[in-house]
Parts: sequence; C-alpha cells; structure tokens
Amino acid sequence: MNPNNHPPLVVLTGPTAVGKTELSLTLCERFGGEVVGADSRQIYRMMDIGTAKPTPAELTRAPHHLIAIRDPDQVLTLAEYQELAFAAIDGIHARGGVPFLVGGTVMYLRAVVEGLRIPKAPPDPELRARLEAELAEQGVEAMFQRLQRLDPATAAVVDAKNPRRVLRALEIFLITGKPKVEQEGADPPPYRILQIGLDRDRAILYERIDRRVDQMIAAGLVEETRALLVAGYTPKLPAITSLGYREIIAYLQGETPLAEAVRRIKVETHRFVRHQYTWFRRMSDIHWFDLDQADLDEIVALVESFLEDAG
Repeated sequence: MNPNNHPPLVVLTGPTAVGKTELSLTLCERFGGEVVGADSRQIYRMMDIGTAKPTPAELTRAPHHLIAIRDPDQVLTLAEYQELAFAAIDGIHARGGVPFLVGGTVMYLRAVVEGLRIPKAPPDPELRARLEAELAEQGVEAMFQRLQRLDPATAAVVDAKNPRRVLRALEIFLITGKPKVEQEGADPPPYRILQIGLDRDRAILYERIDRRVDQMIAAGLVEETRALLVAGYTPKLPAITSLGYREIIAYLQGETPLAEAVRRIKVETHRFVRHQYTWFRRMSDIHWFDLDQADLDEIVALVESFLEDAG
C-alpha cells in the first residue's frame, strides 16, 4: 500500500503549560478532529485540577479519548496504553475524523508514533511484591547484579541506578524467560504522521507554569488532594506521589506551610520541563513552533497541507 494513502495522524506535543490543549481544540474544530490523550497523569480519575485536565467546557469542543480511564490505584502499562491508543485512532478514522495525539509523555508518544514493540509480561502481583520487597531490603545495586546474572544483554543497556527500570527488566525476564531487549524493537504503524512541537521562551514558559499553579490552588487543588486521601488512596501510590500532589500532601500532613508547598510545585515543575526538553531532543521529524512568535495560520496551513497531501 502506498504510504501516502495511509490514514492521517497529527501529533501535538510540547512541555507542560505551553498551550497544547487550546491549540488542539482549535485544530479539532477546524478539521473535524478528536483528541487522543498522551499524558500519563491525565489517565487518572479524581485527579482533574493537579493534572491540568481539559475543563468540562473544553471537553465539549471535541471528543476526547484516554482521559480519566483509570482509578488512582490502578496501573496502565505502556503496552496497554499503546493498544488503547491504536484502537482510539482507528475508531476515529472509521468515523471519518482526524485523530490528534496530544500530550507531553514521550514514551506514550513513541509507543504510538514509532510502534514500539513492548514486552508483554502478564501481571504477576506476587512476583512484583517480592521484587519490591527485595529492592527495599537489598537496594538497587544488588538487584542490578542479579539482572546481570540472569539477563546480561538487558543489563548492558539498562540504567543501573534507576530502580524502576532494573525491577521491570527483572520482572520481564522472570515472567517470560526471555531478555527484555530481545522482545523490543519497533513496527511503525500504518499512518501518515505529522508531528508538531510547541515551544515558548523558557522565561515565559516558567511564568505560565507559575500562573497555572496559582490557578490550580485557587481552583481547589488542596481540596482535591484531601479528597483522594479521604477516599483511601495512600500517599505512596505512584499517581499520588506525582508532581503537585506530593507537595500538597506535605502541607496537609503539617510538614510544610502552604506557601512553601506552592513554591516547591513551581520549582519542581520548572525542573520537570527541563527534563521534558531532554526527552524531546531524542525525538525526530518534529515541526517546532514558538507560540510567542508563530502565527496560528502557519500551523493551520501546515495541518491543512498535510491532510490534503494524500495519494
């Protein structure tokens, strides 16, 4: 099949608070699009303010997929996300719409755009609990040495100091009996893909972040965090320890004043943005636009040309 005849996929990415949501809605309204979320925090229910989910008013402007699909104590693996994203994209194509993959979680984006082959190790709660206990007792260095003995090929490329990566590599080998690296690779999906990256001057972006954090506090981030704890979600859950919530939990537990918690959220979000830029630099074929300088018409024209360039 001629690749030019493949159905389209428009990817919209960029750092947090850059303006992805508003632009995605504008483009969806213009081109009959639907949003497929690519944000690893917006997948959770009950976590609307702290994850900057689209507001109810924004959600009415275009259909949205893969937002608020898991409870805070539920896991969504990368393989599961990829499967759900492909299904959502194919469903949009079947309806005659244009899918817009929107978000800043790079592994979500790569899983779709590159068609990463992700090792599918079925969940084994007992094994995971045992490995977690061993990690807590022995430390990441001992776990990495075990990985070197069992799966030297994966150990040669994994970050030895990252406990999550080491634990996951061990888990995959123990469940499947095969090295993680042997199960990886990529099968590009059958889509024509346009990737658009949004950027702003770093100082302006930091100002937008700080303003948004203040808006989150005013909108009820403290109350949202308290409601999560009252509902029984423990502070140790990965979802609850994410940026914003962990600082507010420290305030609610009397460990820090609210003003200091807010300051920490801003500082840590600035730090997170710097990491995001590092990840973005590893992605290719992205058309970058500085939203402080680019004309909206430029982006619209690019998308229009892409959608018309079929066959």
